[in-house]
Amino acid sequence: MESSPSPLGRGAPGRAGEGLSGMTTVATARRLRRNETDAERVLWQRLRGRRLDGLKFKRQVTIAGKIADFACADAKLIIEGDGSQHADQISEDADRTQALEAAGYAVLRFWNTDVLVNLEGVLTTVLEHVIAARRRGSRTVGCSSR
Repeated sequence: MESSPSPLGRGAPGRAGEGLSGMTTVATARRLRRNETDAERVLWQRLRGRRLDGLKFKRQVTIAGKIADFACADAKLIIEGDGSQHADQISEDADRTQALEAAGYAVLRFWNTDVLVNLEGVLTTVLEHVIAARRRGSRTVGCSSR
């Protein structure tokens, strides 16, 4: 079963380097890790510890002044889980996507509902992206020796 990507990304209000309510991105990332959604928790269990094709993912990582839900530096890949509030912030999300892509990352987004009801489809989509990028040789995709 294929998963359906969510609309373009999500953004945090404030200046570069600041997240929600003017907090620094580091403080915001810490808060987000402590207050993860059900979808983030489920997805993290399958990404952590190099469980997905040996790829090292980190969660709530600051990249280009934005906080990415999950990032794999080796694959230059960001995975975002989007809740229903993102249907109302298309413009902000497009700006966020542009900033992350300008930093050299591919961004894959999935609705939180899709992560919860179709986790295998989401993971398959992620792996298909990684495999295609490896074939193209357009990104340094793989796993580090650390």
